Amino acid sequence: MKKVSLLFGIHMHQPIDNFGDAVDEAIERCYKPFFETMLEYSEFKFSVHSSGWLLDRIRVNHPDIFENMKFLTDKGSIEWVGAGYYEPVLSSISSRDRQAQINKLSCYLKKHFGQKPKGIWLTERVWESSLISDLSACGIDYTVVDDYHFLSSGFDASKMDGYYTTEENNHKLSLFAISQSLRYALPFFSVERSIEAILSHAKDENSAAIIFDDAEKFGLWPKTHEWVYEKKWLEKFLKAVSSHEQIQTQHYSEYMSKNHSLGLAYLNNTSYFEMGEWSLKAKQTLAMQKLKEDVGDNYFNDVGVSFIKGGIWKNFFIKYSESNYLHKRMIYFSKIQDKLDKNSLESLYKLQTNDVFWHGVFGGLYLPNLRDNAYKYLLELEKFQAKKKIKYELLDIDYDGFEELKVLTKNLSIVISLKNGAQMMEFGSFDTLFNWQNTIMRREEAYHDKIINPKNIEQKTQKSDEIATIHTNDFLDVDKLKSELIYDWHQKYSFIDHFSDNKFSLENFKSLSFNELGDFANQPFELSKKKNVFKRVGGLFLPQKYTTSLKKAYKFDTNNIDIKIDIDSSFEGGLFYGCELNMHFAHPDKITFNSKNIGDGFSEYAINELEIYDDFTDKTIKLKTNTRCDVFAYILNTISQSESGFDKVAQGISFVFVTTFKKELEFTLELEVVNV
Repeated sequence: MKKVSLLFGIHMHQPIDNFGDAVDEAIERCYKPFFETMLEYSEFKFSVHSSGWLLDRIRVNHPDIFENMKFLTDKGSIEWVGAGYYEPVLSSISSRDRQAQINKLSCYLKKHFGQKPKGIWLTERVWESSLISDLSACGIDYTVVDDYHFLSSGFDASKMDGYYTTEENNHKLSLFAISQSLRYALPFFSVERSIEAILSHAKDENSAAIIFDDAEKFGLWPKTHEWVYEKKWLEKFLKAVSSHEQIQTQHYSEYMSKNHSLGLAYLNNTSYFEMGEWSLKAKQTLAMQKLKEDVGDNYFNDVGVSFIKGGIWKNFFIKYSESNYLHKRMIYFSKIQDKLDKNSLESLYKLQTNDVFWHGVFGGLYLPNLRDNAYKYLLELEKFQAKKKIKYELLDIDYDGFEELKVLTKNLSIVISLKNGAQMMEFGSFDTLFNWQNTIMRREEAYHDKIINPKNIEQKTQKSDEIATIHTNDFLDVDKLKSELIYDWHQKYSFIDHFSDNKFSLENFKSLSFNELGDFANQPFELSKKKNVFKRVGGLFLPQKYTTSLKKAYKFDTNNIDIKIDIDSSFEGGLFYGCELNMHFAHPDKITFNSKNIGDGFSEYAINELEIYDDFTDKTIKLKTNTRCDVFAYILNTISQSESGFDKVAQGISFVFVTTFKKELEFTLELEVVNV
């Protein structure tokens, strides 16, 4: 009778400083009942990884759960697995920071559970061989990746029932391959079918069935709490495994001590299969999906997976400029960390948390609160550097080949982009630790095709002895979502220059249907010898080009930004000029413009003062112009994918000051942050 070793592991994580009710829901619906159930089956050996901040939150706020973890550890049930304390993607941070984050969590586990981990959980299973040296330096012997990592690197699907050995720079590491079939089976299939899935790995006496996956599948994912706890799937599963004569539970390190490696392995830089698709741009994802359909069932053999695959995790920095900007701002402080104090160094590590840098079936980058948290840590770092005297720094922050001007006043962190129209791309306040420029472009996403072409959605049949997963659920209200699919052709920064021969209105501004005549909204400017004056010699196209120069002169003070815009054109006809700003607020629906709620849109005519009250920061942002303008504003919404279907997410408010000009215009705008 063939036996199999079940190597069962769970990974626990919530975005750092996530909404308190969201974290509490995960704890109450998932982590608490999971460990309570496991207490009754302490002979069941399993592995646990938790991000450090979540584990410490449980320790402080839910000591009963923490005590259950300690009890199971002392009983020999739990093997703790390490990672970066704040759950960074290790390949996206420096070697120095990797080791610091790993050692921080290892020390925490040693202090509270008496175990120094020998294994590591790779955040989002993002693998690069450059990690090996740092893992070795931290005393790590093994890690877990998906079987997809091996299959996409040319390995045989039938030889995934153990661990392999890899090496880099004279250091070696063991690699376990998580079974995709088990990831999709547990806990979604019935107990009987789940046991069959485990036994399918019983090839000889040394075979292992390997599963290490999100703990949130056991109670937090849609429909799973009822299935796992109320209908007692987990209890029945534990009982069935514990009494099964062909299955023995083991820890990963225990299995390694008793079994030889399956051989040598060198893996591609990759993550799990779905991540590879998500990291591609929309048209590439749709093309890949079409290619997979053309190949058909042959795609799932070893050869198909080896040659038809998605991108790498770092593609998210290419796909989303906002993600790249945050990442490169983090890298800047990582380089100068020797100048930071202890608290600032902790802010740096928090800024490295992975969730905000990518987007797939979870909200990620599209969730404003995650970006708000990231900018809070960034502003804590900048606040440490700010002085009474205004500080200017010219550097290529985002590695795009163009420099940005970074300005620190006593209370503001401001960044001006030379590449994108001398526009403001960061507007952070030190006393609120909030960035009002934390906006995001509305982009085409591959999953928007399900909204545009709902007939193309494959209807998946669900068996009676399983529940749906977030990979098979589709929740659509097409009519409500289609009208929201508007894609921006420039970054949603502030002080964007528009020229049109048709009058601006709320409707054509919101739909981007006004006739754009200038080449200033998404083109580079040059910086003069004065560090605050930017200029572009471009054109107005009607349709022939009329040479036009636009100069922006900025002035900065503690809580003020003044901008003077000078326009000089060879076109002598009358046109409309619009200065667009896009500002992020935590509660866009509660923002008032001149004491009016923005609602479905704001329109006001012939004004030269605008007061924006932000209830979240309790600040008023006052804007004054030197000429009376028409002002139009609307809430900037994106349609993003989530584990429950599709979400309309308010990202901020887009508004424009509109005036007329003929040949020349001097337009000034004063922006002041005022305490309420």
